[in-house]
Amino acid sequence: MTQAMPVTVAIARRTDPARTHEMVAWMRAGAALAESFPGFLGAGWVRTAPGSPEWHMLYRFADDETLRRWEESPQRHWWLTSAQGIVEHTRVERRTGIEGWFEEPVDQVVEKVAPAGGGPVAASTPPRWKQAVTIWLAFFPLSLTATLLTARFVGGAPLALRTLVMTLCLTPLMTYLVLPRITRALHWWLHGRPAPWRTPRRPF
Repeated sequence: MTQAMPVTVAIARRTDPARTHEMVAWMRAGAALAESFPGFLGAGWVRTAPGSPEWHMLYRFADDETLRRWEESPQRHWWLTSAQGIVEHTRVERRTGIEGWFEEPVDQVVEKVAPAGGGPVAASTPPRWKQAVTIWLAFFPLSLTATLLTARFVGGAPLALRTLVMTLCLTPLMTYLVLPRITRALHWWLHGRPAPWRTPRRPF
């Protein structure tokens, strides 16, 4: 049997910037509804820029089945219909595993049509070796700190118990705190762009 993996859904939406307060209230209502469903792991949203009509919303469920229950629920249907005429849905992505952290968000569609009749061009994803380095940079200090703490406070416990405590603490820290921050900090390197401190200044 294959192990169920968490699924992250990323949705791009567009609305009139003058209705920002309505948009925020609507997204909060959707997150509150999703929280009551089994398997819900979290939700959030970000705006492309101040005053921009583009919004990116993400929600995460434990597996495909729990996600399906939410997406087919009457609660979600009511929530979506309540925004008709206010919100336009422009893109939906589904991501599994840890690679979703590294994909660069795009403002339009996930697949862009290449010129001269070429095939679709997918959104850029950093090379796997860069992903591995980024994960190691996040995992090494956490693992070292956890090892020192467990050796000091529960050093006499069985190895299996110490490992259980470490993984229970490290997994949410990696997923929700450390990895998102380090991928933001290294975004320029992951996508082959100049370092922020090397960006040439514009003349006055």
